[in-house]
Amino acid sequence: MTLIQSVILGIVQGIAEFLPVSSSGHLAILQHYFGISEGNLFYSIMLHLSTGLVVIILFRKDIKELIKAFFNVIINIFRKRKLSFNSKYEKLMLLIIISSIPTALIGLLFEDYFEQAYTNLSSIGIALIATGMLLFISDKFLNQNIKIEQAGLFRGAVVGLFQGLAIMPGISRSGSTIVGSLLVGLNRKDAARFSFLLSIPAILGAALLEMFKLNTSDVVIDINLIIGMIASFIFGIMSIKILLRLIEKGKLIYFSIYVWILGTIVLILN
Repeated sequence: MTLIQSVILGIVQGIAEFLPVSSSGHLAILQHYFGISEGNLFYSIMLHLSTGLVVIILFRKDIKELIKAFFNVIINIFRKRKLSFNSKYEKLMLLIIISSIPTALIGLLFEDYFEQAYTNLSSIGIALIATGMLLFISDKFLNQNIKIEQAGLFRGAVVGLFQGLAIMPGISRSGSTIVGSLLVGLNRKDAARFSFLLSIPAILGAALLEMFKLNTSDVVIDINLIIGMIASFIFGIMSIKILLRLIEKGKLIYFSIYVWILGTIVLILN
């Protein structure tokens, strides 16, 4: 992998991880045409971790409160001998856990299938077009008004199922979770916030599983990796801010058009 390829992949990962266009689909397409077929697992993991760091930094206040809520629940279990979720962050923490369970199950059950799909550009092209349909549907849910803390466990599980779809390369994680959140009634601002917070366990969990597949020879830390991670981090911050503005304005249709065009081109070429 050359330095230029590393920079391009880092930029694309940073932009596509949060914009609803599928980072995995874009990376698979680029790696195919760059001729990168081996030795890139560790690099991909580190790119995903760098974008995960973006969410942790930008949503550090929420994360701090969620950690405090977690320990409050644990303390109440030992002191009062009962499990209760009283504050809004305790409820949000429970919702994130519930939403992460379907995603984890889908990932574990269909891991082999999704890994094979990563090298099948035709499947990725179809998945990109499906992402466009999801985003198009989201514009039909313009007046939702439920806040995250008001959402019940069933709504959380539904969002988790939508996020699980994104394990398929070409299906956008941010796009599917935002659409799922809007579908169950969350307002647009909270749908975006929930999507970003939900990405933390998804990214960290996926990275941890992939780490177990690494051989010692796969771990290569060089200038290409460092530059790629920096590019991914910088453009990740930019893409989050852009997406927040577009979601509030109900402009996800722009991304629909983009992934429809890209998916069609990929199918024609393959």
